[in-house]
Amino acid sequence: MAVGKLDRWQVVTLSRMVYLQPKVLSPIRKDVLVVTPWLAPIVWEGTFNIDILNEQFRLQNTTIGLTVFAIKKYVVFLKLFLETAEQHFMVGHQVTYYVFTDRPADVPQVPLGAGRRLVVLTVHSHTRWQDVSMHRMDTISRFSEQRFLREVDYLVCADVDMKFRDHVGVEILASLFGTLHPGFFQNSREDFTYERRPQSQAYIAWGEGDFYYMGAFFGGSVAEVLRLTKACHEAMVADKANGIEAVWHDESHLNKYLLYHKPTKVLSPEYLWDQQLLGWPAVMKKLRFVAVPKNHEAIRNP
Repeated sequence: MAVGKLDRWQVVTLSRMVYLQPKVLSPIRKDVLVVTPWLAPIVWEGTFNIDILNEQFRLQNTTIGLTVFAIKKYVVFLKLFLETAEQHFMVGHQVTYYVFTDRPADVPQVPLGAGRRLVVLTVHSHTRWQDVSMHRMDTISRFSEQRFLREVDYLVCADVDMKFRDHVGVEILASLFGTLHPGFFQNSREDFTYERRPQSQAYIAWGEGDFYYMGAFFGGSVAEVLRLTKACHEAMVADKANGIEAVWHDESHLNKYLLYHKPTKVLSPEYLWDQQLLGWPAVMKKLRFVAVPKNHEAIRNP
């Protein structure tokens, strides 16, 4: 084993990489925060060199799982999601798409590149869209324990009613990452729509909070995603027993978890954006993962 590792390092040493030297006194981005107070990087365009990162993650033979829920009518978004993921998501790396659906027969056939596969996992649906959303945490937790721990190194958990429109690669990978909500990244914590009722397990008091994270794009190592999803599910079960439902359901519990279990990497709103609602401000050099226009009322109801 040691000899094999040595050989791999020798190969990397021989394959020279040429790039500009980083300058300690000349930050590439001066218009945005690029590191949190707990020293987690905030990923914006211009803050990373993807060639260096690709080399490092290929050296580790990294495998990535992408979970997505295509429940009820939401299965109509799956084709575009997968097609654009093939163009932009973790290109050149080993990827497994885990599609959770109650309509396996409706999962489209999308051509996949080398080292990439699709696994369809049949799950039950729920009457209310809120319950569908909240049960994602339980489902991801259970499958992480049962199979994901053995099959992939990292899990990325995404909403299906989105599309990839630019590069999303290994620069997002970390033990635990969250994504800044596009509607709140410029706001003060008093404006965040945290759960403010002390009776809920998702409660965050006024005067607390770092950022507001979106529930539509998070992830990390499988072990850390398991801890997060299990904790959020247990908190939702406790809330239900007490007759309360957090204001933004699983997203409220995600924000509570990430407040007390700081993410080791934070993704800028480049990684989750709605151009129809928010336009394209100058601070956003790229729009990487974006909302697909839709009629929420029509798609959520039977």
